[in-house]
Amino acid sequence: MAPGNFITTKIEDVLNWARKYSLWPMPFGTACCAIEFMGAVSSRYDISRFGAELVRFSPRQADLLLVMGTISYKQAPILKRIYEQMGDPKWVVAYGACATCGGFYDNYHTIQGIDEIIPVDIYVPGCPPRPEQLFDAIVKIQKGILGREKI
Repeated sequence: MAPGNFITTKIEDVLNWARKYSLWPMPFGTACCAIEFMGAVSSRYDISRFGAELVRFSPRQADLLLVMGTISYKQAPILKRIYEQMGDPKWVVAYGACATCGGFYDNYHTIQGIDEIIPVDIYVPGCPPRPEQLFDAIVKIQKGILGREKI
């Protein structure tokens, strides 16, 4: 074999390259932001261009948790358990004002941001955010997976 037929790299770099375009999102939608997510996975916006087409509804099969909507104190243990059931590596996106900071629900039963319960990698503001903002979050996660950008 000629010396030019070899590629040297680390196993972790190869795995991250493969992970970049094979994110398996799990939507945790509780409000209107989940409706925007449905638009993002439709043919008009085509989330498959970003390698996140295969939406999973089992935490054991997902590596990207998309939390969309208001989270109450009753739902907090459920969200935490779903996060704990996900395999490593995993990433979390707080999608919309309610998931990021409680939105306009400043009352006794609403969590003021899901980062009180689970770690969040990307915050997407808006009420509701546009699908393009979700794609921007996915691209940031992909850059973070490759180590080009801090998540």
